[in-house]
Amino acid sequence: MIHKTEENIYLPKIATIKDICIENSQIKTFILEFNDQKFNKSFSYNPGQFLMVSVPHHGEAPISFSSTPTRPGAVYLSIRKAGKLTGAMHELAKGAAIGLRGPYGKPFPMEDLKGSNLLFVAGGIGLAPLRSVINYCLDKRAEYGEITVLYGSRAPSDIAFAADIDSWKKQGVSCSLTVDVAEDGWDGPVGLVTTLLDNLQSDNSNTTAIVCGPSLMIRFVINKLTAMGFSDETIITTLERHMKCGVGICRHCHMDNKLVCDDGPVFSVADLRGLDIAELGA
Repeated sequence: MIHKTEENIYLPKIATIKDICIENSQIKTFILEFNDQKFNKSFSYNPGQFLMVSVPHHGEAPISFSSTPTRPGAVYLSIRKAGKLTGAMHELAKGAAIGLRGPYGKPFPMEDLKGSNLLFVAGGIGLAPLRSVINYCLDKRAEYGEITVLYGSRAPSDIAFAADIDSWKKQGVSCSLTVDVAEDGWDGPVGLVTTLLDNLQSDNSNTTAIVCGPSLMIRFVINKLTAMGFSDETIITTLERHMKCGVGICRHCHMDNKLVCDDGPVFSVADLRGLDIAELGA
């Protein structure tokens, strides 16, 4: 029997949906506060970490932070409607309560990235965890170099985080977007996000690339960056796997000898070399 104590790692804390932003037809950003205001005020995390999100009768799933800890008081979780739990989340309205436990996982190495130029490459919902990093860097602007964002979506109507992208541009971030399929009114690039790397005008010698998106996209982006001269140590990605516990106990998310929940979800390509995973072409 599991007792309801503060030490029970499986016991979620109750949080309330304070607002909901519709990013596109499949993605909503939920703005949440823990009901325990003392806990809410002290709660912190790092970009790249995740929470286990639970909805009664619909299960639990890992969701990365899309907010930055430099803006405390609420957490943002951007969720794509893709399954039972995420579908249930999309049915909830402002004021509804859900369960949250965490934060879990290894974050992006923000201290090590200080002084580097940062190249973000994202596809679809993959921009959500990178949004946390980008806003973190913008809030500590003097500590990081040039910031470039390359973002690919299926179609113009699927572009998420449009307000953020506009804000980033106004703050000096170089943002380039591409779509797989054009729609009426779209006059931007059409093609995979890797094509944006062909036109990249930057010095890669002091640049770290941060990549997130579907497994196939990650694979081709890694291959492209490697061909451009990026070392395995200067390519960082965040991975998704089916998680159950989120804390390294159940081992559902194993990749050979690594666990995505505990050893990741953030990895450098150097961490991943030799593993039999789709992101490396296995």
